[in-house]
Amino acid sequence: MVNFKELGLVNTREMFKKAVDGGYAIPAFNFNNLEQLQAIITASSETKSPVILQVSKGARNYANQTLLRYLAEGAVQYAKELGCEHPEIVLHLDHGDTFELCKSCVDMGFSSVMIDGSSLPYEENIALTKKVVEYAHQYDVTVEAELGVLAGVEDDVVAEESHYTKPEEVIDFSQRSGCDSLAISIGTSHGAYKFKPEQCTRDPKTGRLVPPPLAFNVLHEIEKKLPGFPIVLHGSSSVPQEYVDIINKFGGNLPNAVGIPEEQLREASKSAVCKINIDSDSRLAYTAGVRETLAQHPDYFDPRQYGKVARNYMIDLYKHKIVDVLGSDNKLA
Repeated sequence: MVNFKELGLVNTREMFKKAVDGGYAIPAFNFNNLEQLQAIITASSETKSPVILQVSKGARNYANQTLLRYLAEGAVQYAKELGCEHPEIVLHLDHGDTFELCKSCVDMGFSSVMIDGSSLPYEENIALTKKVVEYAHQYDVTVEAELGVLAGVEDDVVAEESHYTKPEEVIDFSQRSGCDSLAISIGTSHGAYKFKPEQCTRDPKTGRLVPPPLAFNVLHEIEKKLPGFPIVLHGSSSVPQEYVDIINKFGGNLPNAVGIPEEQLREASKSAVCKINIDSDSRLAYTAGVRETLAQHPDYFDPRQYGKVARNYMIDLYKHKIVDVLGSDNKLA
C-alpha cells in the first residue's frame, strides 16, 4: 500500500473548492509517456497552475503501474526543480470501470480515481460508485463519478450516442453515492471526431466544420440542483486545426476532425465546472511534431530528435489551455 501523500501528491478536494469559488477550471491532461509528462509539468510549473495527471486503464497497462507511481513522484520533484515551490499535482485514474481497478490505483498511490458506471442502470451505477467511495475515502482519495453518457471513442470507452445528464437525478445520485465530483454529459464527446459532419455546419470562409453548441441549459439546471458541487467535463479537446493541418500535410489522414470550441470551454470554466479533461489535443500536437520532423529530416532515427519537437508543441498547447482557456494560471503560492 502506497499513500499518495508519501509521493508529494494532493487530492482534488481543496483544489476543486478553490476553482469553483474562483471561477476557473483545473486542467486534467492525460499522459502515456515521458514526453507528455515532461510537457505537462513544464507548462503547469511555468504558469503556476495546479494540474491533474490523468491515466486511463489503457495508459496504465501501456506504461506499467509501478513505473507510473515513480513517474508521479518524480513529477513533483521536477516541478520544484522548475521553480514551482508548492506544486499541486493529482494522479487520477480516468474512466475506471471496475471496483478492482479503482482499488488497485488507490493502493498504488493515486490520489483520485474515477469510477465510470454511466453505462450501467441507474441503481447499479450508484451502488458501484458508493463501493469505490467507501474504499477510497479510507485513504483520503477523492472519487469522481459519471452520470449521463458521452459519445465517441477514448481507449476502452466507446459509445455511439450521447445521453445528456438528467438534472433531476443529480441530487439523489451525489448524495447516495457519496462521490466528490460528478462528470456530466452536455454535448462534449471523446476523441478527435467528436461530431459527424451532418451534426455540424460549415464555415463559409474556411470550409471547416462548426460543431453544435454545448447544452449550457442542462449545466445551469445542474448548478441550481447542486450549488457549489464540483462538476467535470470529459471529451473537451478542441482539436486545434493547426495540428490537424500539419498531420495531414505530412502524410496523415484526419478528415473532418473537429472538437469543442474554446470559447465554450471558457464559459464552462467560469461555472461550477472545475475540471476539464483534455487528451486528444495532446495526441494531435505530439503526432504533428513527430510527422513534421521525420518528413523534413528523413535521416533522423534518434527518438530524442523528433520527441523534442513533439514535446515543445505540447508545452505550447498546455500553456495555451491553462492561460487562455481554463484560467488556472497563477493559482499556486
